[in-house]
Amino acid sequence: MRSSKYWLITLIAVGLSACGTIAPPGAPTEAGDTCPVTPAPQPPFVPPAPYPAQSPPAYAGQFWYGTPALWTMLGADGSWSALPKSAGGYSQKVFWWSAGYRASEMPVPALTVTGRRLDGASEPLSAARATNASADFGEAILVGVVLPQPGCWEITGNYQGHDLSFVVQVTP
Repeated sequence: MRSSKYWLITLIAVGLSACGTIAPPGAPTEAGDTCPVTPAPQPPFVPPAPYPAQSPPAYAGQFWYGTPALWTMLGADGSWSALPKSAGGYSQKVFWWSAGYRASEMPVPALTVTGRRLDGASEPLSAARATNASADFGEAILVGVVLPQPGCWEITGNYQGHDLSFVVQVTP
């Protein structure tokens, strides 16, 4: 009898562990089985005026992510694919916004971007110096990044003491 209780408890424990966990709203979710890409927040992040509450129709499948101090736009599928490849790796342009940012006042914004691969060994990403940019809906900060190899990447921007991190799956 004691042995059958042990096996029953073991069977229940194994069964429950196979179910995984449920992420709280706004927490990273699993893309495939390996990369906890950043999902759209619930409720959605709404940037301050004059920026549109939702990403414009031309950017269907993307969402705003962050806080009024620092935000970006991410793809709903959590991936960056078909990126240009050079000897250094895969290139991507990342637009960032911050309430009150004015290109005329700060043409070279003090935004730094770092990144690390989560699913394997890699050199960190390299980031160009931030510059100002004009997006379809207002002024933005633009940073070009080069990711040495595909994989699951955590990208972090820091602007005026505010950090914003997100996770994307980079595929060739």
